[in-house]
Amino acid sequence: MKIVSDLPSPLTALDRPNSYIGRSVPRPNLKRLAQGRAQYVSDMTLPRMAHVAYLRSPHAHARIVKIDKRKAEKAPGVIAVVTGPELAKVITPWVGVLTHLKGIKSAPQYAIAVDRACWQGEAVCAVVARTRAQAEDACELIEIAYQELPAVTDPETALDPGTPVIHPELGDNLTFERTLDAGEVDKAFAESDAIVEQVFHFGRHTGVCNEPRAIIADWNPGEERLTVYHATQAPHMMQNLFAKHLDLAEHQVRVVTKDVGGSFGIKVHTYADEMAVVALSKMLKRPIKFVADRLESFVTDIHARDHRVKGKIGIRKDGTITAFEIDDLTGIGPYSVYPRTSGIEANQIVNLTGGPYTCPNYRARARVVFQNKNVMCQYRAVGHPIATAVTEGLVDLAAARIGMDPVEVRKKNLIPDHAHPSQAASGIKFEKLSHIASTEKILSMMDYKALRADQAAARAKGIYRGIGFASFIEVTNPSAAFYGVGGAKISAQDGATVRLDGKGAIFCHTGVSEQGQGAEAVIAQCVASAFGVPIEKVRVIMGDTDNTPYGGGTWASRAAGIGGEAAWQAGKALRENVLAAAASILQAKASELDIDNGVVVDKGTKTERISLEEVARICYFRPDTLPPGFQAELVATRHYVPRAWAFSFTNGIQASYLEVDTDTGFIKLLKHWCVEDCGTVINPQLVDEQIRGGIVQGLGGALFEHCLYDERGQMLNGNMADYLVPMAMEMPDMEIGHVVTPTADSELGAKGAGEAGTAGAPACVMNAINDALRPLGAKPLTDMPFTPGKVLRALGKV
Repeated sequence: MKIVSDLPSPLTALDRPNSYIGRSVPRPNLKRLAQGRAQYVSDMTLPRMAHVAYLRSPHAHARIVKIDKRKAEKAPGVIAVVTGPELAKVITPWVGVLTHLKGIKSAPQYAIAVDRACWQGEAVCAVVARTRAQAEDACELIEIAYQELPAVTDPETALDPGTPVIHPELGDNLTFERTLDAGEVDKAFAESDAIVEQVFHFGRHTGVCNEPRAIIADWNPGEERLTVYHATQAPHMMQNLFAKHLDLAEHQVRVVTKDVGGSFGIKVHTYADEMAVVALSKMLKRPIKFVADRLESFVTDIHARDHRVKGKIGIRKDGTITAFEIDDLTGIGPYSVYPRTSGIEANQIVNLTGGPYTCPNYRARARVVFQNKNVMCQYRAVGHPIATAVTEGLVDLAAARIGMDPVEVRKKNLIPDHAHPSQAASGIKFEKLSHIASTEKILSMMDYKALRADQAAARAKGIYRGIGFASFIEVTNPSAAFYGVGGAKISAQDGATVRLDGKGAIFCHTGVSEQGQGAEAVIAQCVASAFGVPIEKVRVIMGDTDNTPYGGGTWASRAAGIGGEAAWQAGKALRENVLAAAASILQAKASELDIDNGVVVDKGTKTERISLEEVARICYFRPDTLPPGFQAELVATRHYVPRAWAFSFTNGIQASYLEVDTDTGFIKLLKHWCVEDCGTVINPQLVDEQIRGGIVQGLGGALFEHCLYDERGQMLNGNMADYLVPMAMEMPDMEIGHVVTPTADSELGAKGAGEAGTAGAPACVMNAINDALRPLGAKPLTDMPFTPGKVLRALGKV
C-alpha cells in the first residue's frame, strides 16, 4: 500500500524558539512500544489477585429460573461464585438516559443479570478463582435452568402491536424518537424536476481492538480506597461512575490507565462485566482481574451502525438540490448504554445529514428501538458514516437522474467557503469550513479528467471501474452541549499542569489519555513549543486520576484541540513564571528575557543568560538568595474548554477509484484520496496516520465487517475466523491532502482529525461501485457491506 501526503510546513503564526507545531515529531512512547515494553492491564499482576470468568447466557432472551452453584464452589481454586442478586447488594444498577434527548428511556441494567438475560452473551453468574483457567472450568459446573422467552430481533417489527415488549414497565420497545422539519419540504419537492428515493442499510459491526477490554480492581479495606487499572478512554468519567454505584466518594476511587491497545470508542462506555469486577473486589476485599477473550468481545463489546434509512432528495435540472428527507430506524440491544446513551448516533444522523449543502429544506425522523441483541452505542465517527453515505448517495443518484456530473452537482450546492459562519438546516452551526477549496484540491490530486478517460478506456475493454466522491463534515472539540447539558458527568474541558524539575526538564500532567493515537506526542509538542525547550526535555503524565487534572479523556477527536490547547496555555504560563524567577535572579526585566532551546536568553540578542537548571537550583534549594517578598512558582495549571462554538466542525472530501469484477462480484480498490481540513496541523504524520487508519475502518464497514444474527438473536460469526476485517492486501494506495482553516476559538486553532477517514470512506466506495455498474443497468447498491453476492444480485446474476 503506497502512502502519499502533502504535509503542510510548520505554521509561522505560532512560531517560537524550538517550535514543534506543524512538525512530524516521533512519538515519545514509540521506542518503548516497539520493543514490547508496554504495560497493558494483561501484563499486570498484584498480590492476592484473583481472576473472574463469567457464565454467559446462551439465549437472547430468557428468564433465569434457578442457579445451582454448589459444584462450582467446590471446584479447585474457586474463591467465590456470585449471582446477580448477590452482587446487586454491592453495586447499584444504572440507566442510560440524558435529559437533552427528550423522551429517551431505558430499563435499569445490573452488573450481572438478576432475573432475566436480555441478549446472548449477557453475564448471568461470576466465578472468582486463583487463575482464569480455574474460573472458566468452574463455570462449566454451574447448572442454570432457563425459561426461554420470545426474542425481539427485527427493528422493523419491534414497535408492532403483536411484538413482545422487552421491558414491560417501559410500555413499548421505543427508546428514543426525534423529528425535525425545517424549511418548506413539501413545496420544495413539488417544485423539483426530479425526486430520488432510496433505502440504505448499514450492517451492524464492532471495533476489533488489538487489546481486548481489560480491568483490575483492587479494594483496600485499610485505606477504604479502590484502585482500578483500566483500559479505558475516560479515566475521570469511570472514577465518577465507580464511586457513584459503589456508594463511595470520588476521592476513594483512583483509576489508572497505562498503555491501551486501541479503543475507537469501544472503551469509553460502562460495561456490566467491568462494573461487576469493581463490585467483586469490594465484596471479596482483594484484587480482581478480568480480560475479555475474543469470543466474549464479539458478544459484549458495543456494536454500532445497524441502521435502515429511507432517504429522499429533490433536484432541479440545473443541479440545485431542493430538499432532503430521511427516516432512520435502528435497534440498539436491550439497554441504552450508560452514560452516553444509545440515542446519540441516531441523533447525530439527524444533525449531520445534508450538512455540507446549502439546501434549507430538510425533514427527518429517527427512531431507536430495543431488541434482544448485544448493546449498541458510540463507535468511531458516531453517526457520520451513515449521515454521509445517505447524503452523498442521494446526491450521486440525483446527479445520475438528471444526467449531470456528480462533481458539478456538489460544486453547485456545497456551502461556499466565504459564506461562514453558517448554519445547516438541522440547526448545527459552522464557524468556518472549506468545502470548495477541498473539492478543488482533491480534483487536482486525482487528475479527475484523466481518471474519467481511464475509466472510459477500461469500459471499452469490458472492465468496469467507478469513481465515487463523498463530501463530509466531522464533529470535533465537543463542548458541554454534547453530554454535560444532559446531566452526564463527562468533562468537556481539559486541564494541564506543567512543572520545571530540578534539572531543567518539564513534566506535563494532562487530562487527555493515550490509546495509540499519538496524544502523548501532541501534548509534548504543545508544551515544548509554548515553553521553549527541546521536546526530549518534556515528559507527559496521563491516565491517572490521582495525578492529572480533571479531564474528559479521549473521544470525539478532542485530544489535540482541547487537551493540546490546555497544554499550550499551561506551557506559556510556566514560561512567564520561570522568566519572572530568572529576572529576579539576574536583576533584569522579565519582558526582556525569553527561553530558547532550554536556556534563558536576552529576547533581542539571544545571548544566553542563565540555564533552566540553574534557575531551578536557586528556586528549589537556595530560595534564601532571592529578593525579599519574591516567591518563585515553577508550576502552572491551565484549563481549556471551547466556548464560542458548541463544536469545531472539520470538513473534507474523499474519493475512491475501484474496479468491479462483474463475473464474481469482487471489488478491487485501486486508489483512495482524502483531503481534510482539521485546522492547525500540530503533527502532520500523526494526522495522516489518523486519516489513513480511519479510512481503513470505514472501508471495513463498507466491504467486510458485519455482525450477523439469526432470527433467535444468536450471533453467527462472533470470532476472528468468520468476522471479516480489512487486511493490508485489500487496501488501496492512499493520497492525503490538507486545507488549513484554524478555529478562532483557541490560540492553536487545532480541530480534531481522528474520525474524518471513517466518516467519508463508506460513502465514496458506495458511489464508486454504483458508478462502475451504472452502464450495466444494475440496481443501486445501498446495503452495506457490499459483498460479492450483493453485487451479483444487483446485476441480476443470482
